[in-house]
Amino acid sequence: MENTHYISSELLQLETLQEIISEHKSLALSDEAKLNIQKCREYLDKKMDKSDEPIYGINTGFGSLCNVKISKENLSQLQENLVKSHACGTGDEVPHEIVKIMLLLKIQSLSYGHSGVQVQTVERLVDFYNNDVLPVIYTQGSLGASGDLAPLAHLSLPLLGEGEVYYDGFRQPAKKVLEKMGWQPIVLQSKEGLALLNGTQFMSAYGSYVLLKAMKYSYLADVIAAISLEGFDGRIEPFNELIHFVRPHKGQIVTAQRMKELLADSQIIAQTKVHVQDPYSFRCIPQVHGASKDTIDYVKKVFKTEINSVTDNPNIFIDSDVIISGGNFHGQPLALALDFLGIALAELGSISERRTYQLISGLRGLPAFLVDNPGLNSGFMIPQYTAASIASQNKQLATPASVDSIVSSNGQEDHVSMGANAATKCLKIMENLERILAIELMNASQAIEYRRPLQTSEFLESFLKSYREEVPLVKEDRILHYDIENSVAFLNSFMIDLDE
Repeated sequence: MENTHYISSELLQLETLQEIISEHKSLALSDEAKLNIQKCREYLDKKMDKSDEPIYGINTGFGSLCNVKISKENLSQLQENLVKSHACGTGDEVPHEIVKIMLLLKIQSLSYGHSGVQVQTVERLVDFYNNDVLPVIYTQGSLGASGDLAPLAHLSLPLLGEGEVYYDGFRQPAKKVLEKMGWQPIVLQSKEGLALLNGTQFMSAYGSYVLLKAMKYSYLADVIAAISLEGFDGRIEPFNELIHFVRPHKGQIVTAQRMKELLADSQIIAQTKVHVQDPYSFRCIPQVHGASKDTIDYVKKVFKTEINSVTDNPNIFIDSDVIISGGNFHGQPLALALDFLGIALAELGSISERRTYQLISGLRGLPAFLVDNPGLNSGFMIPQYTAASIASQNKQLATPASVDSIVSSNGQEDHVSMGANAATKCLKIMENLERILAIELMNASQAIEYRRPLQTSEFLESFLKSYREEVPLVKEDRILHYDIENSVAFLNSFMIDLDE
């Protein structure tokens, strides 16, 4: 099937994830994945038949109850109880796009054959994904260690016919949807509830979603900065490659090169300048934007590893004939990366707001607040207030979550990552960045009109022409809320190649 992605041991790239989402591909387990899952389940069943040895989470209690032995006839009930008791999420609902990624990543992790689940359990998760049966999951409840227990419990409840899902545009009981689809609830076998709940798929899904947006908006930040530079009548010299080759950070070099490409053949950049230097928010675009690019590259490597990993506990190794209880569910790598990504995105917003401030300040022949008849018109005075408010909130949100830890499970789980909080904060920072950049684009596109009849580069003129179809030039005061919202929508609709 052409529009199907087969889950296998082949590395799942973030670009592939983007392709699956944007092209609305269906999922299917490859023969390899089915075999891996089945062999692991059969191995575990035989192991349990032959031995009464306590194995964490399989025939014992959980967390600090790990020393409580469970009889064989209660193993299925143990797993069902686990899912129900851990469904303690609260707060806002997780966005549907991220729930779908959670499903995909949980399927991927279980497919490697180290988790002991039934094939039918994973196939039901595939059914949920393909039919847009999306479990209702909440943003609050995970400590980011022992996995994302509460969110993944809510993800798993519908397998049992419990909890709620969105289906066909409505929130409704999972039991009702299972009946409508002709699906019987899954009867969990030993280890399965733990395999479903242990894992980092809440953090991973948030991080993957934010990363895909971050890669796009890192590019758009450069484009919008180039338009601002033109509106401010800035200089091209700070982007000369000679400067950057003597301080060769990759992101810095890439940004400087891109700025030169974006400004190629511009009449505005080529005109003689009166001023000798530009403020840092213009002159240091390669250094600041470049550092954020390098951060995104680092975080991308972390998440590429994570979404291709087994993160439940314990792990089953058939070839070595061992079941090992460890800590692959601990979200520390993700927590640190998400905090770092949040800081990098907040900085893109911070420097963007400073460029907006410079553009409205009545400098370099531009009218105050970028409007004719300032005084009668307030022009772009207040959008900068809005950008400043959002940039300030981002600075507050960028305080690291990963440096915090609170003891849980009666001291058994005594150090946690708080990566789930880092994840939800990071998404908020990303959404804020979209708005800050949209406001900069409003200002930059307005400023560049005061440089006419000079033209900027062919690419930037084309970009601005498309933008003007959505957001007209401001000639006199109007309600700018709608312009901000339309600017955000314009940027969201802009498609780029993630390999740019």
